[in-house]
Amino acid sequence: MINRPARERTTAAELADAVATAEDPWRVVHRYGAYVLLAIATVLIAATGDVVGMNRLDWTVDLFLIPAALLLQLWWTWKEPNTPRPSGVSAAVYWVRWAITLVVAMTNPFFAFFAAVGYYDADRLLPRRQQKPGILASVLIVAGAQSGGLWPDSMLGWTVFGALVVANMAFVVVTGHLQEKEAERARVQIRTIQELAETNAALQQAMDENAALHAQLLVQAREAGVADERRRLAAEIHDTIAQGLTGIIAQLQVVKNAPTLEKAREHLDRADTLARHSLGEARRSVHNLSPAALADATLPEALKKTVAEWGVRTGVRADFTLTGTAQPLHDEIEATLLRITEEALSNAARHAHASRLGVTLSFMAGEVTLDVRDDGRGFDPLALPARTDTGGFGLDGMRARAERLAGDVTVESEPGGGTAISARVPLVPHDQ
Repeated sequence: MINRPARERTTAAELADAVATAEDPWRVVHRYGAYVLLAIATVLIAATGDVVGMNRLDWTVDLFLIPAALLLQLWWTWKEPNTPRPSGVSAAVYWVRWAITLVVAMTNPFFAFFAAVGYYDADRLLPRRQQKPGILASVLIVAGAQSGGLWPDSMLGWTVFGALVVANMAFVVVTGHLQEKEAERARVQIRTIQELAETNAALQQAMDENAALHAQLLVQAREAGVADERRRLAAEIHDTIAQGLTGIIAQLQVVKNAPTLEKAREHLDRADTLARHSLGEARRSVHNLSPAALADATLPEALKKTVAEWGVRTGVRADFTLTGTAQPLHDEIEATLLRITEEALSNAARHAHASRLGVTLSFMAGEVTLDVRDDGRGFDPLALPARTDTGGFGLDGMRARAERLAGDVTVESEPGGGTAISARVPLVPHDQ
């Protein structure tokens, strides 16, 4: 498994924190708002006690209930679950806190600041059917403080109190609507962030898989390159050293039965020429160079010379024919056609026992064809034995060479009817 960098792990942590923030944009207010409002209300009571005319009993009640409200809030902060849901305990906390607030607000209306905490946590603490009554109960305390204290003592006071209740309820409704919109926006953010996280995870997984696949492809490409180079060298060795040695052996066998020293010397000279030629071709094959016959000659010239030398060496009448307009071909195509010709001639020399052979090179629209025909004894193409470790590449080698260039090789033969080998490859000019 690929280890992810530290930067990526940090980003994942930040993403998780962003999700948590989006899930509850009011979490700071919910956690610390009650303490802030309680502190403000307590300071206002201490500053305005004499102004509002608090007596000893009022002070005694407040000194008992305000710490009780603080302890209740601390206990709930400690007990509140990470994912708060309304329950019987949370509802009891809300109503006990409201009762404390009501009693203290009756001694000093400035304590109504603490009553505002009920506006934003009623949905967290109260079941749905109690939420509106709970908010209204908090509004009554706030409106009472705004109208001059609880409870009004005149018709005008009650009228003002009622108007303030309506105004505060409207404020709470509008604020609740805006809060709901904010919550919806937060939910959209959650989905977006989660989708982004999933997309990033999928992208990282795809990158990891691509990296592993890339490494695998490199290994396979390296192995394929090694195998391809081995096949190339094997084919080149077969076309140069093996065929050269076959020709040399044939010349030496003639030397054994030569009637005169002059005739023996002639065949020894041919064997020497073949040996030197094969050595040069072997060196060129190792360095992946074009055949020597193509070094200073065109493909038709090289084929014509190769066919002529083969005819002289074997004593078989051999003719070369060119059809169409010759043009320089890509080096690999020319080398392939020459090697196929050499292999076909070698097979004919060893197996055909022909009296006549013809090689035709044809340039046509989009392709080049090479035909090698002899009038030898022929064979059944379907009855060919499997190639052994000591055998040559033969027809399989010719097909493999042509297929590497998107071409093909077809063979037509029958016992006693001669053999025709036809190779087709694309016509790719030399400058491409």
